[in-house]
Amino acid sequence: MSNEKYEKGLQIRTQVLGEAYVNRSMQNADDFTKPLQDLVTEYCWGHVWGRDGLSLKERSMINLAMISALNRPHELKLHIRGALRNGLSREQIREILLQVGIYCGVPAAVDSFRLAREAFAEADAEPTR
Repeated sequence: MSNEKYEKGLQIRTQVLGEAYVNRSMQNADDFTKPLQDLVTEYCWGHVWGRDGLSLKERSMINLAMISALNRPHELKLHIRGALRNGLSREQIREILLQVGIYCGVPAAVDSFRLAREAFAEADAEPTR
């Protein structure tokens, strides 16, 4: 697949989620899952994340709150790592997750804090460039 939105989406997706994760997702795609990978890359990352109205940092903040509220642990951990890449501090992430606790419930915040600690530990273990 090659079009402008897809290419832009692939660039942003790689910037936010990391090259290793995106390459693995694309390489592991099969006939069943490739259409989803293409859809996510073009529409989520190219059409929405690629818009000018919000910065990547602001989009990460929104995503952390929504994904926490939806109780999607795999995606949350992934987007916490992306939020760090987009310039959010651990303190900002903490504040977002505290807000989640008030508006979405304490169990959502407890799970989100646990996942954040795991994501921070993984980020700390990555070799620096």
